[in-house]
Amino acid sequence: VIDSGNLFDYVEALLMSLKKNTIWNLIGTGLPLLAGLIATPYLISKLGIEAFGLLTIIWALIGYFSLFDFGFGRALTQQIAAMRAVESTNKITRRIKSGLFFVVITGLIGGGFLAVLSPVLTQSWLNISEPLKESAQLSFIISSIGIPLTTVTTGFRGVLEAYEDFKAINILRVILGILNFLLPVLSVIFFGPVLEYAVASLVVARFVMTFMYFLLMNKRMSAHWLKEKNDYSNIKALWKFGAWITVSNVVGPLMVIADRFIISSVLGAAVVAYYTIPLDSLIRMLIIPGALTVALFPRITALISVDLNAAKKLYSKATTIVTKVFAPILLVIALSSHVWLSVWLGVEFADKSWVIASILSIGIFFNGIAQIPHAVIQAKGDARLTALIHLTEFALYIPLLFIAINYFGISGAAGVWVLRTIVDFIILRTFAKKYFLQN
Repeated sequence: VIDSGNLFDYVEALLMSLKKNTIWNLIGTGLPLLAGLIATPYLISKLGIEAFGLLTIIWALIGYFSLFDFGFGRALTQQIAAMRAVESTNKITRRIKSGLFFVVITGLIGGGFLAVLSPVLTQSWLNISEPLKESAQLSFIISSIGIPLTTVTTGFRGVLEAYEDFKAINILRVILGILNFLLPVLSVIFFGPVLEYAVASLVVARFVMTFMYFLLMNKRMSAHWLKEKNDYSNIKALWKFGAWITVSNVVGPLMVIADRFIISSVLGAAVVAYYTIPLDSLIRMLIIPGALTVALFPRITALISVDLNAAKKLYSKATTIVTKVFAPILLVIALSSHVWLSVWLGVEFADKSWVIASILSIGIFFNGIAQIPHAVIQAKGDARLTALIHLTEFALYIPLLFIAINYFGISGAAGVWVLRTIVDFIILRTFAKKYFLQN
């Protein structure tokens, strides 16, 4: 335990040690953002606004269906980070293998689920125009192949985050982010504006990433880590933590992407892009708090059980840093939304989207700040609490979303989305401060 006189210096040292990891996390998500800014206008012009809207849905689904790792990636980060100081390498390796084994199985289940669901998505739920339905259904089936690949890389990344290998992780993240935009562009150039080819290129990107993560795991672990026996002795603890993480992983991202499905269903797929493009662009601003939070999680997981005062200070400093950096950036983005959308996608598009972008900027701010208390609660090991919070929010959010879209269109969807992020921030901050950090 650190004495109070040295506590401030100690926390400052911790923050400095996190700086390098945070910078790598910013690079890992920032460079793909630049690739997206370049690729999006081209893909819209070639695929058309409706097909591109469907491509954004498939992008979201491939990422969202990483929930079929059932929280084992995050659980592995939490457990391996806690075990590293006290357990032998062999025991840690066996724990990792058992977790990755379950991730493979659950990923295959998730891919099968999306493939079975694809006819319903295209024929009933998404209000797709008739000429695109066949292409869209095949695209969803193709994208299902990417699900097990996504869950496996999530497991690999969870292990590497526990070892704080953020440089390597983010180099791979940069590569994946660029491939996610570059390969669809190349597919259009070489095979024409065909949606299913663009989607197939996303699956190719996931194949490449899985192989590269595997090579990185081989470098990190002992030479014979694949020959170690699986350790199922503590699988119940992994499963319990992971199950509650899964609830959050299902409900949390669903609250982020549900609006585009409901908009498509109520207003038509052709309208989706006017909402999703500003939202997806602004969500990428979460790289700023996300970069710090990802680096913070394994560190505060180890710290919170041995020195609560230091954990409190670290939490407070992290929140202050994110607020001071994030607020002015989003204020500028909100005030200049028509300008940057006009430069990027044209005046006609900006006229239909700038109000949405300005409204959503408020929600992005609160969503970003909320990542800090969310990480602290899960670092304490109480994934159940965050899951229950998200379930409660979801039960209220979806009905409000339907009502708002029916009465106010995509502006109503943006307003309800912002309201949810504000409520989420207030609840998480309250529990982080009173339920944990003041104990």
